[in-house]
Amino acid sequence: MDVASTEGLEGLTIGRLASELGLSKSGLFGHFGSKEQLQLAAIEEAARVFRREVVEPALEEPPGAARLRALCEHYLDHLERPTFPGGCFWTAAAAEFDGRPGPVRDAVQAAVAAWLEGLEREARVAGVKDPRQLAFEVYSFALAANLRSQLMQDEGAFALARRAILQRLPRR
Repeated sequence: MDVASTEGLEGLTIGRLASELGLSKSGLFGHFGSKEQLQLAAIEEAARVFRREVVEPALEEPPGAARLRALCEHYLDHLERPTFPGGCFWTAAAAEFDGRPGPVRDAVQAAVAAWLEGLEREARVAGVKDPRQLAFEVYSFALAANLRSQLMQDEGAFALARRAILQRLPRR
């Protein structure tokens, strides 16, 4: 996941991973079978990390406004930390595969869609008038903050995104 966040999923190869882990290339190939399977495994693990850091802690809040706010706060914390050295794993993967058909693109699309659908669902429970618009804005502000942080080295990018997002959320 770390390699994929900095060099893209295409930079993730069985040979490179074997070298970095001090394992045999044939052993790793036997485990993953192909570069595509390795990429899909990285996506699956990144989704698990996202659920653990963003979704699961928010589920401790009651459904509705409190949970929606927690989802947004944990999401921004996850990106700002940063969990991965290249910033948002999903932003990098989406930019790399958005125009390429196939299983890797499908897996990235499914993960991002699940996140947006979760935001919409919680916004609906919270009584937001246009849940789809809110999910779009949350995602857009987070993408912009990730870009400003990574590309522009703007240390205040996540504070800007946090303020913009929290202004749009219903009160607890």
